[in-house]
Amino acid sequence: MPRMSEENLASVRAEILRGARECFITYGYKDATVARLEASIGKSRGAIFHHFRNKDTLFLEVAHDDMARMTQAAREHGMIGMIRMVLHSPERAGWWAMRMEILRRVRTDPCFRAKWELDQLALQEVVTDRLRENAARGRIRSDVDVVSMYHLLDLVLEGVMAKLPAAAGTEDMQRALQLVELAMRQEPQL
Repeated sequence: MPRMSEENLASVRAEILRGARECFITYGYKDATVARLEASIGKSRGAIFHHFRNKDTLFLEVAHDDMARMTQAAREHGMIGMIRMVLHSPERAGWWAMRMEILRRVRTDPCFRAKWELDQLALQEVVTDRLRENAARGRIRSDVDVVSMYHLLDLVLEGVMAKLPAAAGTEDMQRALQLVELAMRQEPQL
């Protein structure tokens, strides 16, 4: 069997992750059987588990990949920009479904929780660094510390994620995001 280049290996892994994400979104972690994973991914179990040790490792990697995408969006556009990305994404229902599966695993699996918290810390670090830069430039209010602002934004993200499945449109959430952004930029007038 010929050796695959690193580029080809990365491409196969990305293809497996995309298919696995769809399977976990559709069936949830518990009901994403190996047969369903094979069907969603379009590869045999041997090919899938050659790249990922087991279903648990595969799910963790899909969750990590989602968080890495969110962290990169927050790095480039800020947390509110990242939340807007989720709202405008054609796969927003998928973001929500995957997030619900992740939260279920966080509640029930201490090992998964520990790994997930590392990804959460990476997002927090990116966002608080960006907030510190904006504070140094005078772009955000100075009477609230950046860690509190991060927690506000995290609550907003969780609220948006909770509303996604029921939201017919996103205009109301867009206006709420504008209000949060305005509140972070303006100090109260006395």
